[in-house]
Amino acid sequence: MREIKITDIKGIQVGQAENVEAGTGCTVILCKEGAVAGVDVRGGGPATRETDLLNPINMVEKIHAVMLSGGSAYGLDAASGAMQYLEEHDCGFDMKVCKVPIVCGASLFDLTLGNPKVRPDKKMGYQACVNSEMNEFIQGNHGAGTGASVGKLLGFDMAMKSGIGTYGVQVGDLQVACVCAVNACGNVVDYKTNKPLAGVYNPKLNKLISYEDLLLKMSELRKLQDGNTTIACVVTNAKLNKAQCTKIAGIAHNGYARAIHPVHTMSDGDTIFVLSTNEVDVMPDEVGILATEVIATAIKNAVVYAESAYGLKAYKDL
Repeated sequence: MREIKITDIKGIQVGQAENVEAGTGCTVILCKEGAVAGVDVRGGGPATRETDLLNPINMVEKIHAVMLSGGSAYGLDAASGAMQYLEEHDCGFDMKVCKVPIVCGASLFDLTLGNPKVRPDKKMGYQACVNSEMNEFIQGNHGAGTGASVGKLLGFDMAMKSGIGTYGVQVGDLQVACVCAVNACGNVVDYKTNKPLAGVYNPKLNKLISYEDLLLKMSELRKLQDGNTTIACVVTNAKLNKAQCTKIAGIAHNGYARAIHPVHTMSDGDTIFVLSTNEVDVMPDEVGILATEVIATAIKNAVVYAESAYGLKAYKDL
């Protein structure tokens, strides 16, 4: 097994755009030739686009992009920029009179940081698509992770800075990779060692509050802090149908559970998309196992590469 970049998978482009001053951005995963797709939404407060289309009972088999963005529901507008870009490149579902690009998306809540009146829009989404042509992906405070944060369980004043991460592996001919923007209300741990990385932070003691201590404080809470959501897209070259992509998206949520404590709360909108470029015959369960691994590692990278910003401390500065 060797590490790969997500753009090593044939036909995949990934681009990002952000407004650093406003603290928001977007990340697009493009497949101009189309990719079979599935999705699994498990958080209680999602902001999503075209997820019903991915139900295996529905007609369209392939999509052309996934847009991950900040801005909460406002940020879903960034997908319109991907629509424009793909139309200009003659990509989409052929409806005879025109080709309609199929763009799915999910947004996280980053309006607490920076300027809440500035959100990813059509222009920013289009720019992310243009930037995808440079074949460059930067982890941390970029794209959909620009305004991401973690550790809001006891209030935003005890939160830490997070970001966006990526990771991919190849086993034989099989390739599985992902991007993940981490904006959880809970703590993030290194899933291999269970070492705390970022989360609920005590500024007086300059250290994280352990998950065990948080559990003791849960009885004092009546409602979790709003404004969370971890969103991701897994890409593979395995041959999969829509039902298998949907199942693997569900399996990949195990990566969330390994790395984020707690996860899938009522105030999260946790969502995972899966894209298949349909090149390699493999056992679908193998894809699910690797998807779990790359998700958990991408979550780690999202906080390890994050920089302190907007008044929030990052892992690097603990």
